[in-house]
Amino acid sequence: MSENPEPRPAVVPDPGLPNPEAPNPQLPVLQKLRIQYAKRGRLRFTSHRDFGRAFERAIRRARIPIAHSHGFTPHPKISYANASPTGAASEAEYLEIGLTQRLDPADVQRRLDTSLPDGLDVVAVVEAGAGSLADRLEASRWELTLLGIDPAAAAQAVATFLAQPSVEVERMTKRGPRVFDCRAAVVSLAVRSEGAGDQPCAILDLVVRHGTPSVRPDDVLAGLRSSGGLEVAQAPLANRVAQGPLDDETGTVGDPLALDRDAP
Repeated sequence: MSENPEPRPAVVPDPGLPNPEAPNPQLPVLQKLRIQYAKRGRLRFTSHRDFGRAFERAIRRARIPIAHSHGFTPHPKISYANASPTGAASEAEYLEIGLTQRLDPADVQRRLDTSLPDGLDVVAVVEAGAGSLADRLEASRWELTLLGIDPAAAAQAVATFLAQPSVEVERMTKRGPRVFDCRAAVVSLAVRSEGAGDQPCAILDLVVRHGTPSVRPDDVLAGLRSSGGLEVAQAPLANRVAQGPLDDETGTVGDPLALDRDAP
């Protein structure tokens, strides 16, 4: 009777070389960077998929040593977090990338910003610290510019909306129409006026808590219409000015990269 062969010792991959036991082995991740970028001007109409393609081209053009997944169809290690809707401008979009070499974050910011089209702008790059970036994105602050709307009429509709315990709206989803409460997600909502030529203009300052389903600016406008009778004839301009951790006491939205900047 033959003896059982001795078990083969586990292969411990060198931290700077591909794992030889993985299919289509790739270089390991040696550094993770978190990136804040903005969508401005006409580029606010860029869809999330279009931005992903543009960002991957910028990675190649800037010669950033991006890490890839293992397997038969390797993908670049890029993780997107809570992208804004198509058509909305934003100063606070976030993603995380894995690199096969350690680089200076400031140099990566410069190279990527140069490689992206004007309007898709890299605002900050920091080395990733502990914890999940997505978990820090608890709320967003939006500015909604409503051309042709009298600020007094908007303020009255906002007061009526905020006085309601719940405001149900309907949105079309991939699984069909869905009805949900948009009032519960609104942390604060205020109105200010701003000159816009000969026509009135109201600007809504909105802080909305992230959740499931995610409440978007157009959902809040639908709630203002159903509860307060606010009819917006012209397409509003939505701009996300901040996204990050929510201070429940003050209702303010913080910087999600602050912990990474403060890390040793």
